[in-house]
Amino acid sequence: MLGLRTTIYKVGNLNDAKAWYTKAFRIEPYFDESYYVGFNIAGYELGLQEHDAIKGDNVFTYWGVEDIHKEYECFLELGATKHEEPMNVGGELMVCSVKDPWNNIIGLIYNPYFKL
Repeated sequence: MLGLRTTIYKVGNLNDAKAWYTKAFRIEPYFDESYYVGFNIAGYELGLQEHDAIKGDNVFTYWGVEDIHKEYECFLELGATKHEEPMNVGGELMVCSVKDPWNNIIGLIYNPYFKL
């Protein structure tokens, strides 16, 4: 195993999702086609595909942040809904999650111990 490389969110409208994720992650996509939109988030792939998939709460991807409360509020201001409010999970580790407008779970993590 080489580690995680890509997270793909299934969305109902690719153009709307592209605009929303561009604002939420404050980055333009590097790949933009009618079937797939790709963002490079610090070397990791965030992909969007248009598909009305059934969503579940069984898989989380946590995106690292420096200020979990600020980023959580930013996502809510952009129209995400609360899933799990910021909480301490040991030491200085904090996690939270929101649901995007297409009901995908976006996890956020503050982890000062993680080093690439």
